[in-house]
Amino acid sequence: MENVSTQLRTSHSGTAVTGIGPDRAYVLAECYGDLSTNDCILCITEARARVPSCNPAIGAQIFLDGCFLRKQKYNFFQEYKGSNDTVICGNKTMGNVFKNSVRQAISDVVRVAPRNRHYYARDVILSDTANESVYVLADCWDTLKESSCTECLNSAFESMVKCFPWSEGRALHTGCIIRYSNTNFLNPEPDSGNNGGKIVAAVISIIVGLLIVSIVLFYSWKRRCKSKRKQGSGDTKLLKILSSSGLNFKYSTIEKATSSFNEANKLGEGGFGTVYKGVLPDGKEVAVKRLFFNHRHRSRDFYNEVNIISSVEHKNLVKLVGFSCLGPESILIYEYVPNRSLNYFIFDAVRGKELNWAKRYEIILGIAEGLTYLHENSKIKIIHRDIKAANILLDSRLRAKIADFGLARSYQQDKNHISTGIAGTIGYMAPEYITHGKLTEKVDVFSFGVLLLEVVTGMPNRGIQTSEDSYGLVSVVWKHFKQGSVEELFDPNLMLNDQTSSKTKKEILSVVHIGLLCTQVVASLRPTMSMALQMLSKNIEPLPSPATPPYYIPETCIHLNESGAIHDPASFPTVSISSGIPR
Repeated sequence: MENVSTQLRTSHSGTAVTGIGPDRAYVLAECYGDLSTNDCILCITEARARVPSCNPAIGAQIFLDGCFLRKQKYNFFQEYKGSNDTVICGNKTMGNVFKNSVRQAISDVVRVAPRNRHYYARDVILSDTANESVYVLADCWDTLKESSCTECLNSAFESMVKCFPWSEGRALHTGCIIRYSNTNFLNPEPDSGNNGGKIVAAVISIIVGLLIVSIVLFYSWKRRCKSKRKQGSGDTKLLKILSSSGLNFKYSTIEKATSSFNEANKLGEGGFGTVYKGVLPDGKEVAVKRLFFNHRHRSRDFYNEVNIISSVEHKNLVKLVGFSCLGPESILIYEYVPNRSLNYFIFDAVRGKELNWAKRYEIILGIAEGLTYLHENSKIKIIHRDIKAANILLDSRLRAKIADFGLARSYQQDKNHISTGIAGTIGYMAPEYITHGKLTEKVDVFSFGVLLLEVVTGMPNRGIQTSEDSYGLVSVVWKHFKQGSVEELFDPNLMLNDQTSSKTKKEILSVVHIGLLCTQVVASLRPTMSMALQMLSKNIEPLPSPATPPYYIPETCIHLNESGAIHDPASFPTVSISSGIPR
């Protein structure tokens, strides 16, 4: 990556080949044409930091607002199309004038970009009508031939047609991107004029401005010094609070418990850290999460996370045993849960047989009880934000334990919602959260609904291999629900047969129905978790009819992160795509 960074200083792109044999890796980094060199390097640095969250995928494709990064085990530099080519649309419809302007602007950039330096083009069509101006950007990766760039952009243009009624859209293809919006996400272009008067005026302005700036900078410097002293003092106080807590472990104790983080003790790796099995001096088995980032520089965030996790206690939540905050890295210590995660079973043709319907139903109820506690019964209202099969652990009795509170947020009971940076895993994320960043407990309800459908079908929302999966698992289930053929989607590992009682089949169909209620587009139509729990446990009839589910992207592991190096408030959230096995 150091070689790539060097290339980025003289060009907007870079490639590298590292390692030998099975460890050989090919890397491509590309910044969009309107990004400055400094912003380009910052953006790629941010993208590089996102790669671990794609584990255990073999390869990764990271799309940020200003750049792209891809890493694979093979030479992909000439690829311009692939199975993960994706289109993401907004959810606000526009009129025909806007639609026609979008079509014209995209047509223009698709025609021009392949002939431009770095295969980049942009266009703006302004409108006197509010929110009907059009801003468009197109870019191909520098490693492509001109003909490949043309074909990639034409394909992306064709796939974007479905977005044209909407206010914004993105085509994220293997070799190129196209983006349009009714809000200006473009970076300012440098002024290319040579007017001498402008130069003289600029020089005079600079001379006068320097006098003012010198004074302003002096006072700003003094304020920053005071602010840093206060912040440093605050971080020191937080570290003192953490270190004096009874839950704080010495780093050396954890290092010894895991045999110096021996690979043999590694349980898994997620988006925020690597988990190891450990044994404390008293013989207690624990799961040690070694975080990717150093929280000594983010003590406030670490304190908040520990504070959230340590404030909850429920039989269906993984218990925090302790943490370590004063060593060379930040560590969280959880109770050890021996039976791994739910996805380890339900998405595997062999291991899935270990979970019959009775066991799966108990797991579903446990998850519902845990979420109901977080939303309504804990001291503070907590939204998990990343409910998915991989974050549901199973104890020795196959009892569900909700885990991984790295993205959890708390807020007061009397607030309707909070606005926050977007984070989670697409396929499980509610549409209003993806589009507007509106976070309520209904975001968890949506994720829970997707999870119900996965448990019943044994199919992940992002990886179905059927001819009808154009809109993901939720829409496939919806189609069968409307046709009265949901039983065709039941996981064969449920081992249902002619002797299976009608009561059991009715129970499974009810779970599917509740899953569709939880995944409705309009958040207010979704039940609360306590309502969903009642529906599941008390067999409430008749259940209300669900509305049409939202559009979903198939066969792609996509997750949106809380921040990006290049961020515009009006833009889409930062998007990263990892091809292959989801994390």
